[in-house]
Amino acid sequence: MDYTKEEFIINMVQAQIGHIFNNPDLILQAFTRSSYASENGGEDNEILEFIGDKALDFAVVKLLTSKYGKTQGRFKCSFDEGELTSIKSRMVKKSTLARRMDEMGFAEHLYMGQGDIKNNVSDTPSVKEDLFEAIVGAVALDCNWYFEEICSVVEAMIVPDDFFLSDEDDNYVRMIQDWEEQVNHVIPLFWFKEASYTSTWWIQFDGISQWIPPTYDYLRIKYHCELKLLDNLPIYRGFGASKSEARMNVCKLAYEDLTKKGVIQVTTIRDEIKNPNKADAISQLEILARRGYFSIPTYDFKEKHDENGNPVWAARCFIKEYESFFEAVSSSKKEAKKQAAYEMLLFVMNEEDD
Repeated sequence: MDYTKEEFIINMVQAQIGHIFNNPDLILQAFTRSSYASENGGEDNEILEFIGDKALDFAVVKLLTSKYGKTQGRFKCSFDEGELTSIKSRMVKKSTLARRMDEMGFAEHLYMGQGDIKNNVSDTPSVKEDLFEAIVGAVALDCNWYFEEICSVVEAMIVPDDFFLSDEDDNYVRMIQDWEEQVNHVIPLFWFKEASYTSTWWIQFDGISQWIPPTYDYLRIKYHCELKLLDNLPIYRGFGASKSEARMNVCKLAYEDLTKKGVIQVTTIRDEIKNPNKADAISQLEILARRGYFSIPTYDFKEKHDENGNPVWAARCFIKEYESFFEAVSSSKKEAKKQAAYEMLLFVMNEEDD
């Protein structure tokens, strides 16, 4: 079946964020830059960006407090305000949102005016960030600010597993994502569906499905997620109580199946980082974290003074899976962070050798 561009965008977005729009025109508006509206008429996505920015913040706070907090009379949280703020900042920063628009294949479908097209603005992180926020804003309006639905969509769009995996988990979502992009140069496609299940799993499915034992609490399952990789590979399906859990389960299923079949070659940290160096150490550590080797590194900074009384910066690099941390001191905050990251990078590479 041939689709118009509008139909393709609507179907693609609904499948990958797991929200069926009552008013699909809001999706098209989210993809419409002001330059296009100025030339062709209609509404642009700027107000949707504003709405989505506020809704995104609220939803991320909900995700963080649900993950790390518990109400037992009074609310208790594993992290303090500063630590939560740091995680939240990484989750909603421009580069994170822009990367997700690339990974979902959304940015290339923007409606842009001739000036935007000439300047290739769809490749800029700020434009991709705007698109992310506009989609969230469109969802907020379409569901009449139903908070649980907004949080569910944000969870599907932002991949929170990048930021708060538990110690024993591997980030299979990131491992599959990176394998597809780097080895096959294509984008993995996810389809979310909300559904209820009973104790029987004899549901016709032309692919490989996650096996759930008969003793499992089926009432807990709210979503399934299907994953399409290369055309010559099967479609995979996983289940979960949330979109994030269903996505992680389907990626785990696919990764383990493809590794067993030899399609995916298991790599090591040294395979990933061919040239560890100070200049790139911060990004190299983040690459390893996003590929599931350990959690996203965190940094603490303190202003100190050297023996001559001159102000200097002390930076510490932490990774929660390791007891060791590394500190570096420099007159430049940026240089101190680079050095601390480099020492941590050398440490984790040596740990793997051991």
